Amino acid sequence: MTLYIGREASKLWKRICAETTTEINLLAENWRYILAGLIFQYIHGLAARGVHYLHRPGPTLQDVGFHILPELGQDKAYISESVFTCIFLSFFAWTFHPFVFKTKKIYTVLVWCRVLAFLVASQILRIITFYSTQLPGPNYHCREGSRLARLPPPRSPFEVLLINFPRGVLYGCGDLIFSSHMIFTLVFVLTYQKYGSIRFIKQVAWLVAVIQSLLIVASRKHYTVDVVVAWYTVNLVVFFVDKKLPELLDRMAPMLLPMNVKDKDGWNKEENHKLLNGISVDPADWRLRTQVNGKVLEDGNSLQDNAKNGA
Repeated sequence: MTLYIGREASKLWKRICAETTTEINLLAENWRYILAGLIFQYIHGLAARGVHYLHRPGPTLQDVGFHILPELGQDKAYISESVFTCIFLSFFAWTFHPFVFKTKKIYTVLVWCRVLAFLVASQILRIITFYSTQLPGPNYHCREGSRLARLPPPRSPFEVLLINFPRGVLYGCGDLIFSSHMIFTLVFVLTYQKYGSIRFIKQVAWLVAVIQSLLIVASRKHYTVDVVVAWYTVNLVVFFVDKKLPELLDRMAPMLLPMNVKDKDGWNKEENHKLLNGISVDPADWRLRTQVNGKVLEDGNSLQDNAKNGA
């Protein structure tokens, strides 16, 4: 038993090391996209902080969701945030599953490049929307009489730039249409819908997204319109942005590899980039090496012929 555990632990360690090397190479080529996406998360937070200075509390607007769903109250407002935290952590952990599990269909770096592209496109639309019209916030700290509903003029630029994290994020007002929580939730669910492999988890993910929508309204963090607009806007954004981005390489498909050391040295970044993004490489320049039924086929044409003959 001890020998078996030691052998499996050794295999797992080798798998983690190999995956880490692969992801580091991908990160070296795509770090600009990752960095730009992360920087925009700060810009999005800065924009939400800025609109809080423009927020003016007023009577809560007429809302169908508020009439249908009972108000959770301030003491239960944490339920919505707890569900969102579980969604975020679950998706984050799933994107790193190739480091541990044998069955892996994605590259972590490439998935996060795609996710950040969806988030940035949706957040740009969100910033434009909530700066266009500021609605009186329905949240408890945004209502009339709350000292947090309006911010005093900033005393220095640093007060704005530091966005008072995390308090400024948790107690913001004015950034309503449309819900940021639903942007993240729907982007994560749609990404797993496309690249995940377990059907049951996909169904549960959509159910949790619906529950999250109801909890946001019940906790009075957003109006119903904020959630409804998020549902169709994010789905459309992901649909159109996804078509513009190159398709991710399926790890389960045969890999294009150089045949010898000389070829390996000639594997330049441009061809590697094409491979990782699912773009075909000229077979005249590179040969397909894969194993079919225990036999190594080193010629892309012979592989096709072999498949036609039913081998």
